[in-house]
Amino acid sequence: MFKLKENNTTIKTELMAGFTTFFTMVYIVVVNPIILADAGVPFEQVFTATIIAAVIGTLWMALFANYPIAIAPGMGLNAYFAYSVVGNHQNITYETAFAAVFIAGLLFIILSLTSFREKLIEAIPVNLKHGITAGIGLFIAFIGLRLTGIITAHPTNLVALGDLHSPSALLALGGLAITLILMVLNIKGALFLGMVATGMIAFFTGQLNFNDGFMAMPSLPEGMIVLNPWTALMDVIQNSLYAVVFSFILVTIFDTTGTMIGVAHQAGLMKGNSLPRARQALLSDSIATAFGAMFGTSPTTAYIESSAGVAAGGRTGLTSLTVAGLFIFAAFFGPLVSAVSGLSAITAPALIIVGSLMMGSISNITWDELDEAFPAFLIILSMPLTSSIATGIALGFISYPLLKVVRGKWRDVHPLLYVFAVLFFYQLAFLPH
Repeated sequence: MFKLKENNTTIKTELMAGFTTFFTMVYIVVVNPIILADAGVPFEQVFTATIIAAVIGTLWMALFANYPIAIAPGMGLNAYFAYSVVGNHQNITYETAFAAVFIAGLLFIILSLTSFREKLIEAIPVNLKHGITAGIGLFIAFIGLRLTGIITAHPTNLVALGDLHSPSALLALGGLAITLILMVLNIKGALFLGMVATGMIAFFTGQLNFNDGFMAMPSLPEGMIVLNPWTALMDVIQNSLYAVVFSFILVTIFDTTGTMIGVAHQAGLMKGNSLPRARQALLSDSIATAFGAMFGTSPTTAYIESSAGVAAGGRTGLTSLTVAGLFIFAAFFGPLVSAVSGLSAITAPALIIVGSLMMGSISNITWDELDEAFPAFLIILSMPLTSSIATGIALGFISYPLLKVVRGKWRDVHPLLYVFAVLFFYQLAFLPH
């Protein structure tokens, strides 16, 4: 079913890759409820809704697209939901905001059923694709360094070296050393085994504890929040949430598209300039967004942490099927998942190493042609500095056609790039983000 031999992989490798991806991204089931709680949504509701959305999207990716890419509610989009959509509008409740997410999800599904998103992947210039892959690499490495305190905030320089004597930094550095040694020795499952070793060190040094037990039954205290598409549409129209729907669609399209290109490049799954089974893959996040909104979570996206599973050898949907199974398992082990995902030093070494692997795409960029190199550089630079894949892509999409026009090469640019350059300019200039 998953064509393991064709993809030069085995069941053991795929399962190990699934565990690796899961443990690098499972923090979302804890972080997402904390962020959406600021919008008034009950913690238990978002915890369960997050898992439902992740399972639906990732299962679709596994069974219909056969890619090792996991889907879950996106970071950044949840903050936009909580603080910009609900927080900045006194008359908009979280129920109304979920109606906007639901409508965005339905429009997203319609877009994904057409050839539009596939054409978009093919329209993105090769150098920008390499820039996206490298930018995502820098971004996730920066996340790993920041979450563990190895890199910290600075009042003047924005960032600085953190306290390397702190337990979190020491644990992360120790885990990084162990994982690198395993990888250099070509030991299979090095990333996952590195996480296990780091977790054991954390447990014996008292940083990881299970004071709240291991199991708890999942619940949906609010039931289903969005039931009727017509009512949801009326909520959007009555509250003039058109810009919100537009922002959700635009950001999610490029978050997911960028991540899929980056991960597919890393796994060697791209065929020339196109992604096979792109429509099935791109449907996964749109369907998950619509279902997630019905139960009470913000829009979903493809997870950049999937690249950790790819680095561990994942090449097929069996990896993402494993991730989906583990999310179902996590629904009944909330306290256990919360304890492990609350200690970022366990998963940070994997993110830092995968970031270095993805940076290899830089060597494929045509650096001696400024109109090709600078937009790619802008993407690489801005993704970690703005903490947004979509913003990095936006700046690349705006600068690329501009430089081509100046050089008189405007015919070399796909018409879709001009359209999205205008849309991105409008979003960055006039909409909250």
